[in-house]
Amino acid sequence: MRSPRRFRCAALAALAAGALLAVAGCDSAADRTAKGTTGTAEAEDVLLQPLAEPGPGPFTKSTARQAPPPSATRSPQGGDGSATRTVHRVSGAVPGLYGGVRSEASCDVERQARLLTADQDKARAFAEKAGIEAVQIPGYLRSLTPVIVLADTQVTNHGYSAGSTTAFQAVLQAGTAVLVDGRGLPRVRCACGNPLERPVIAKGQVAHRGERWAGFDPARVLAVDPGVQPVGSLVIVNTADNTWIERTVGDGGGRDRRPDDPPPFEPSQDLLFPSPARPSDPAPTETAPSAPSPVEPEGTKCPEPPGDPAELPPGCPPPMEPDPGTEPPDDFDGMPTDEPWEMEEGEPGVVPEPTQVFPDESDELDELDEFGESADSGVPEPFAG
Repeated sequence: MRSPRRFRCAALAALAAGALLAVAGCDSAADRTAKGTTGTAEAEDVLLQPLAEPGPGPFTKSTARQAPPPSATRSPQGGDGSATRTVHRVSGAVPGLYGGVRSEASCDVERQARLLTADQDKARAFAEKAGIEAVQIPGYLRSLTPVIVLADTQVTNHGYSAGSTTAFQAVLQAGTAVLVDGRGLPRVRCACGNPLERPVIAKGQVAHRGERWAGFDPARVLAVDPGVQPVGSLVIVNTADNTWIERTVGDGGGRDRRPDDPPPFEPSQDLLFPSPARPSDPAPTETAPSAPSPVEPEGTKCPEPPGDPAELPPGCPPPMEPDPGTEPPDDFDGMPTDEPWEMEEGEPGVVPEPTQVFPDESDELDELDEFGESADSGVPEPFAG
């Protein structure tokens, strides 16, 4: 019979061994995660996902339709991937961001719904990332629009493994089939059934994992932002003939038509990646500044009256010339005359001051006495004195 002490020791040994096994299991899972089996990666670690490969941790089998023709891939061919990484943000409502073939869906939505709802654990995990209930998955998928991305596009992808979901940054190759919502955001990758969200753009150095496809250029990667408001249709590019298609949101192509008001330009990749100014483009002209008005030097006073203009200090205004017809006559002495002032015809009516009449020089003035009064006081001479 075992003693209680020996039993406790055996139990502790078993727990220790289990702990070691658990740690080893965690390390193995961490190693597998680092290798990308579950798709975990930080913003500085971005996985390159070719359009047909499911990638790590797929939720379902591929539901993408037949692979698009090479013309649907808008990434420039011949790039060596040595350019500086640049992610260009673009609104999901921009015409020409997505493409497809008229009257053909790029993804089998009904099959996607059946595959997701067949596994309850995956359905719950998918619904959690989509922000819906598991029973809403079929209706949610039908509300999305099947299209393909026309440029390499970064997203936040989600892989499923061992009952849990892990997020990782990924660049989807141009031509990848996706389901987008009414604001133009990619929500599902059809090659694996994984839920998608907006990307997290790293500010520092970024390491690209995975095999680079021909034409991948790290300087020409898109990040889709949601449109300002939901739209009823998307204007996409017909990859068969490079024309415009208006595709109703939530429709697989059965109601595709030519836009009533198509964009005033042809579908082109330059719309997504504006080229820098060419050397032949004229440089913007600058208006020459107007010459500053002369400033009166400090300490300089302008004389009054101005005098000779040639002798005025700098900045002093010249003497004002009288208006024509207002010069006084040569014999004008500055004193008013007794002649009445006449207004010229058409001149504004200004009532002149009354004319003062001065006595003639021939009139003799009475002499004043020492008190300032007239010497002739009117008192009879005999009483004067």
